[in-house]
Amino acid sequence: MENERIKQIWQKLNLRYKAHPWHGISPGENAPEIVRCYVEIVPGDEMKYEIDKESGYLMVDRPNKFSNTMPCMYGFVPRTYSAEAMANFCMEKTGLENLEGDGDPLDICILTDRKIPRGDLLADVKIIGGFRMVDKGEADDKLIGVLTGDHTYGDCNDVTDCPPKLIKRIKHYFMTYKEDPDADAGQKSKVMITHTYGREEAIEVTKCSFRDYQKHYGNLDAELINAFAEATKVEA
Repeated sequence: MENERIKQIWQKLNLRYKAHPWHGISPGENAPEIVRCYVEIVPGDEMKYEIDKESGYLMVDRPNKFSNTMPCMYGFVPRTYSAEAMANFCMEKTGLENLEGDGDPLDICILTDRKIPRGDLLADVKIIGGFRMVDKGEADDKLIGVLTGDHTYGDCNDVTDCPPKLIKRIKHYFMTYKEDPDADAGQKSKVMITHTYGREEAIEVTKCSFRDYQKHYGNLDAELINAFAEATKVEA
């Protein structure tokens, strides 16, 4: 009964106030197979946009460096987080040690054949794979998904169903988007992608990110219940 009451309160709050894209939006009833994602960047953007974690507004993070532009829609899965479970799963799969989560929601690359003019929108996405990426000692996986109902990629159920050159192009972006062409060899980007994985492993990654989110941010409903209980005592 208490959980149902909390759910009703959240629904009313979302009608009155704009939900925070990371915390206030549900990843969907069909998660983790199909997730409702928040899109930050679309192909052609000359700026790297990123959600401001405190306010929930989309902000300019920085201009894109040099010739790099994101080749697909890009955003994150709401109510996910990269911490202990994500880092442990990455270490298990790679054999690397002393990794940490990057402290961000789980990123996702979204494939579609249609031009989307801007970010700051929601999209339902079928997860089909991902990149196991490690950036400066932090687990920073990038899921790969297809926009549900897409005419070109909608029938893809695994990353192996996609054109290999498309997946390679996206991978190349992440391997090079931080590099300075004039940097010495020892100053090159510390980003590495250990491998590209399929749908089954991507689902497990998503579950890890849900567990990390629940551990670090999932106690808000309990806090609200306690607050209501305290308020009731005061009124009595």
